[in-house]
Order: sequence, then C-alpha cells, then structure tokens
Amino acid sequence: MTQVLALPRAVPPVLALGAFLKNTVCVAKGCQAWMSPVHGDLGTPESIAAFEASVEAMVAGLGAVPVRVAHDLHPDFHSTRFAQSLDLPAVAVQHHHAHAAAIAAEHGHAGPVLGLSLDGFGLGPGNQSWGGELLYCDGPAYRRLGHLALLAQPGGDVAAREPWRMAAAALHRLGRGIEIAGRWPDYAAAARLETILDKGLNCPATSSAGRLFDAACGLLGIHPRAAFEGQAPMALEAMVTKPTIMAGGWTLADGILDFAPLLEALAGCAEAADGANLFHGTLVAGLAEWCAWAAEATDCPVVALGGGCFLNRVLSNGLVAALEARLLRPLTAIKVSPGDAGLSLGQAWIAGQVE
Repeated sequence: MTQVLALPRAVPPVLALGAFLKNTVCVAKGCQAWMSPVHGDLGTPESIAAFEASVEAMVAGLGAVPVRVAHDLHPDFHSTRFAQSLDLPAVAVQHHHAHAAAIAAEHGHAGPVLGLSLDGFGLGPGNQSWGGELLYCDGPAYRRLGHLALLAQPGGDVAAREPWRMAAAALHRLGRGIEIAGRWPDYAAAARLETILDKGLNCPATSSAGRLFDAACGLLGIHPRAAFEGQAPMALEAMVTKPTIMAGGWTLADGILDFAPLLEALAGCAEAADGANLFHGTLVAGLAEWCAWAAEATDCPVVALGGGCFLNRVLSNGLVAALEARLLRPLTAIKVSPGDAGLSLGQAWIAGQVE
C-alpha cells in the first residue's frame, strides 16, 4: 500500500527512485510525499519490473509531472540508469545525506540537521565505501564532518557475509595479523589473509558501521560465516542484557571516531554475551560524544539518526537517551524505515529543495 507523508514545506513535483536494496520509489508534490511499497532488491527481473510499474502507476495516478528525478550516486544501480533514461533533469543524491533527510522530513524539520548515518554501504562522492558518517545537512547541501575509522574489507563484498574476515581486518589493523591463520584454521582463506591485507589486495577501505558490527561479531565468534548480511549483528543485539561502557574504548580526532581500543578488548573477550554488552554500551557512548562534538562545532543541536544500523533497538534507544542527556535533540524514524526502504523519501525531499 502506498504510504502518504507530510513534508516540512511545499516542493515542486519530483520523483525519487530509492536505493538498490529494499527499494521504494517516492513522488513528492506540494506538502505531501507518496512512497511505494518495498519492491525488494533491484537485482532480479521481478523486482525491477515491480519498480518500473510503481514509477509509472504513481506518476500517472497522482497526476504529477515531475520537474526532476532523484537517484543514488551509484552509477551501476538500475534505479540510476532508469533515472538517466528519463527526459528529466537528474539529481544524484548521496546515500547517507538521503538517510538523514528522510528522518528530518518525517519529523517536519526543514532546518539544518546533523546526520548520523550508520549502515552497511553507500557510495561516497569519490567512489569511496561509506557507512559510518556524520554529516552537516542543510537542505540540498551537506558536508562530511567525520566518519568512523577505516577498516579494510578483505574480499570486498564477500566480507559482508563473512564476519570473520572483518575481524581479521581488525586484528591486522591492531598489529596482530600474525594471529589470523591460527584463529580461523577452518577457513582456507585465513592462511593467506595476513599477506593479502599487508599488500592491500582486494581489500577496499570502508567507514561502514555495519562492517564494524561484523568485526565485533567475528572477534566474538558469532556467525563467522552468516547466511545473510546482518545475521551476525542481529544475533549480537539479541545477546545484550545490560550495556557496559569501556573507559577509553574509543578515540576522537579530526572528526574520525575510532573504536580500535574496543576491538582490542573484544579480541580477548571470553564470553560473547559480555562482548555484546561491552560493544553496544561503548558504541553508544562514543557516538554520543562524537555528536556532541559536532553539535558544538556547528551550533546545530538536532541529530537525525538514519541508516539500517538503527533498526538495532539497543543502539537506537541507548543513543537517544545519551543524546538527550547531552541536551541534544535526536530524531528517529517513525513510520518510515531508517534503512534503505526509507531512502526515497530523503531523496525526494532533497530534490524538491534544489533551486
């Protein structure tokens, strides 16, 4: 069923084509936005057909003649190619900017906002792998204030379903690469991964919060090989009983938030449940400090919490409380998903404000 949402202010008719994963499309005009049901991931003929049918039906049914079309930065997404095939001005919207804008739009917030966008992957403007971003967003413009410390992603996308690889990358970054082969003897790739990481072969750097979760899971032995992306972090969340904060568990310098001390502690944690509590509590505390730093630097106390990582209720609820304790104003998803299913709303709100 199409979802109807109020926008902070009126915009001209625009069409937004969403993300690759959990795709939705959105049409905005006036003070309202209409979002389609989720089509699934745009990697199957069935999802692509549903996506294209939604675009046609929504534009025709709403009597909207879009003045522009918004799409993700990624050039290989079907939604991007589809947007570029239309006879309309196309607006490329950065993934994490769109996450923040979706949350702001749903709250009727038209002013500047700090966007804390935490997910698995979104393309940065220089083709980087982003996913742990702190942005200052003001209408159709944004600037990157900082990001999570980079981790190598051994094997590229395969690491999203093999958390042991991200754990190996964490060990390598900690100067403990020699331990990789012995720690995961059942995986043939482990024997050569230290060398691969040393040489940087097919190990793209990522700021992804999703991959940070995977690294924690791999270090704690939780689903070293997962059946689907997100399985291990979901299991990690389910283990939490009482989050605890590790003193000195992170560093913050020049906008880069680094949880290397926390990862070092998890590497020696005997009980996975203890590690789950330590990871979540320390993550929340570090993120809250990061947002407070950004709020002081920008004089902006409003923080939009977007991205699929905020489907984690321990993270979301804990961070809301921590930000409010610092007299900041957190905005969270209400009716629209904080993940990629809500991305088209943010794209539409941004594209609607383009002069």
